[in-house]
Amino acid sequence: MDPRKARTIEALLRAGEELFRQRSADEVTVEELAGRAGVAVGSVYNHFGSKAGLHAAVLERAVRVDRDHMDRAYGSPGSPVARIYAAAEEYLAFYLAYPDHFRMLAFPNTPGQYAAGRELAERLADAVREQNERLVRTLRQGIEAGELREVDPEETATVLWSAWNGIISLGWRPDALHRDEAGLRRLLSAATEIVAHGLLRQD
Repeated sequence: MDPRKARTIEALLRAGEELFRQRSADEVTVEELAGRAGVAVGSVYNHFGSKAGLHAAVLERAVRVDRDHMDRAYGSPGSPVARIYAAAEEYLAFYLAYPDHFRMLAFPNTPGQYAAGRELAERLADAVREQNERLVRTLRQGIEAGELREVDPEETATVLWSAWNGIISLGWRPDALHRDEAGLRRLLSAATEIVAHGLLRQD
C-alpha cells in the first residue's frame, strides 16, 4: 500500500476510535472525523465509502485486537481454571493497551436508527458472543474433567464477563472510585478467584 494512503487510513481510524468512543455514530459528523484526522473530507469517502464504513472498520479492528488477546488466553497450557485466569489477565491487557477499543466493545454507544447502524450493532454483539462462547467451552471442559462443579456454563460466563467489564471500567472513573493498573489487577484477580473457587469441586 502507498505510504501516504496508509497514513491517511490510520489517521482516520484513530480519529474514529476517539470520536465513536465518546458519542454515537449518529452524532459524529464526517467533517469532525476528517478534521480530527487532519485530512480532507473526501478521504473518508475515498477510503471507507461512508461514515458508516469508517465506523464498521473501527469496530472490526477492535474486534480483531480483542480476538488476538483471547487467542493467547485460551490457547495457553494448563487446566480450564488456569485458562479462565489467563482470560481475565488478557482482557485487562487488552484494555490497558487499547482502552478505546475496549470501551467500544464493552460499552458500545447506541447505534441509532439507521439500518447500517443496527446491522453493525448486531455484528458487534455476535463478535462479543463469539468470545464469550470460548469461556463457556472452557467452563464445560472443566465440568467434564471433574475439576468444576455442575453449573450453567452460559450464565457463569456472563457473570464473569460482566464482572470483568465492571471492574475494568473503574479505570476511567474521574472520582475516588478510580483504580490504577495495579488496583484493577488486584480487583480482577479477586473477582475471578471468588468465582473460580466457588466452582471448584470440593470432594
